[in-house]
Amino acid sequence: MIAVPAVDLKDGRCVQLVGGRPEEARVTLPDPVGVAQDWRERGFRVLHVVDLDAALGRGGNLDLVARLVREAPGEVQVGGGVRDGERARTLLELGVDRVIVGTRAVDDRDWLVRLAESHPDRIVVAADIRDGRILRKGWTESTELEIASFLEDMREVPLAGILCTDVGREGQVRGIDRNGVEAVLAAARHPVWISGGVTTIEELRFLRDAGAMGAVLGMALYTGALDADSVAEEFGG
Repeated sequence: MIAVPAVDLKDGRCVQLVGGRPEEARVTLPDPVGVAQDWRERGFRVLHVVDLDAALGRGGNLDLVARLVREAPGEVQVGGGVRDGERARTLLELGVDRVIVGTRAVDDRDWLVRLAESHPDRIVVAADIRDGRILRKGWTESTELEIASFLEDMREVPLAGILCTDVGREGQVRGIDRNGVEAVLAAARHPVWISGGVTTIEELRFLRDAGAMGAVLGMALYTGALDADSVAEEFGG
């Protein structure tokens, strides 16, 4: 299993939100590229970049993503506002390894299948959940779709993986829902990346032993609740 620092972009800055709410940024840093470079230097092989402005339909940070790919080289997966094939292709052409799609993957399975077949093993589906139900539009809208049913519907799609974010725990540094994580891992055919609430090294070891592909880390790294160097040494890849 690999631990992956999140570099979330909003208004040209690197931020960490509490509970996925745009108005509640607990961490805000002016130099996302410098942040990414620091994570690389500490030994993290993969970075997880989300364009929150694009996800929320408030513009985007594509130029900043391009800079980050160039100036903090290494494996990177990028999501946020990917709702058409052109955006996905643009990101891949910039050198992104995997593209993360969320809202349209939930709304339009046929489109997702076409996209995944065009870019096999390069597309990750973001299954963002609160109380076991899928969210859409940058975590701002809930659906009646349960995570287990959604994952069952994804089983035959040629994806690189599933990113499951527990939005109710995102940014709160209060630990993961272990039973919920185990249920997701049991239901998924693809490699699974877990995000939301990871707070301790012991939780990372639990995720590794449970069979997770990776863990995306945000607030716990940025606030020092998790020691970045220790995490990188054991899980940086």
